[in-house]
Amino acid sequence: MSGVVAVLSGGGAKAAAHLGALRALDEAGLAPSRFVATSMGAVLAAAVAAGRPLAELRASLAGVRAPRRRPLLALRGLLAPSLLDPGALRALVERLVPARRFADLVHPLTVTACDADRGGELRFGAGGEDAPLLDVLCATCALPPFFPPVAIGARRAFDGGIACPLPLAAAAGMPASLVVAVDVGPGFDEGQEGTPPALPPLVAASDAAVGFLMARATAAARAAWPPAAPPLLYVRPRVERGATFRSDLVARFERDGHAATAAALAARGGST
Repeated sequence: MSGVVAVLSGGGAKAAAHLGALRALDEAGLAPSRFVATSMGAVLAAAVAAGRPLAELRASLAGVRAPRRRPLLALRGLLAPSLLDPGALRALVERLVPARRFADLVHPLTVTACDADRGGELRFGAGGEDAPLLDVLCATCALPPFFPPVAIGARRAFDGGIACPLPLAAAAGMPASLVVAVDVGPGFDEGQEGTPPALPPLVAASDAAVGFLMARATAAARAAWPPAAPPLLYVRPRVERGATFRSDLVARFERDGHAATAAALAARGGST
């Protein structure tokens, strides 16, 4: 099957830009026929692949509030399994994604996660292993130390962004007329706009270090795109450091995703 393949990065609340990007693709007559995604990008890809309208998803995201830290964290310190409640994450995924199996999706979806014990990339869904969809989506969003790893069968999985925030390798061998990669993950081009939520200094330092490693992984993935692979359109909406949990900005992120994708399509010529 050929057509447009959408590769959607992680990015937390910034992943709302993916909805704007998909809106721009729809307007250009380039609605994706399949998706490859990781982290929060995978949650939104699953919702779209299950048939949820973009406008409906935008409204659902507008009602999401930033997660709260565990109330006993201050008492438990480093003994706490995670900073945030994984139950709240699962409830959000269940609310956004109506499907419960990869087989229930209207469009093929490949989700990447990171093997929590070996560090390699795991692939689920189309072209990968079959597993319960909600478990996979929670696993690919399980960024330490914010969330604990998720068990999938006999393995434990972390946020797919740890392996690569923009899972281009999983899309390189797919038949497609165009691969559109939308990247709102960490990068060395991030601005400092806005006020990021306060994090304990140790957590903030760890988060920044992981972000730099993710940025290098994305740069390497882009450089490794095979010459014989389908044409790649890379879209980089405006992003800012520390905005992962800025759920109050999802409307702006959505607009930024639309503007960046429309501009990239116009620069390319706008059609496959």
